[in-house]
Amino acid sequence: MGIAEQGAQAAGGAKLRNSTTVFLVGNIEPTMEWYKQLGFEPEYYPPGFAILRRDEIEIFLQQQPGYVVPDDPGRRQRQAWNVYIITDNVKGLYEEYSELPGVNISRQLCPQEYGMMEFDVMDLNGYRLVFAQPLPAK
Repeated sequence: MGIAEQGAQAAGGAKLRNSTTVFLVGNIEPTMEWYKQLGFEPEYYPPGFAILRRDEIEIFLQQQPGYVVPDDPGRRQRQAWNVYIITDNVKGLYEEYSELPGVNISRQLCPQEYGMMEFDVMDLNGYRLVFAQPLPAK
């Protein structure tokens, strides 16, 4: 029996299926509009909850009026990620997003030593999204 099966048995047989990113935002309407530029379709559930969907990816938004993501110099210096999204065409997505006027590419498309091609986008709330694709095997 593998480690995964042992873990599922230890947890009463329940298998974890998915995880969804949840962003706390101060104003949900402009956030939904910004993500529409990236191809996400928003579903709004007043007062203050939305689901953003593009293909198989979902991001939840929860509104707390006036909320601002705290400035964390350590996170900023490390360029720490908030969500990591894998795609099947990172170069095409990079080109698509690079042409959008309200989108800040915070790290250009580049290969990583751990076998991924990635770029980063900062959303209007300061959350860092990484878009990635595995590099072809050498």
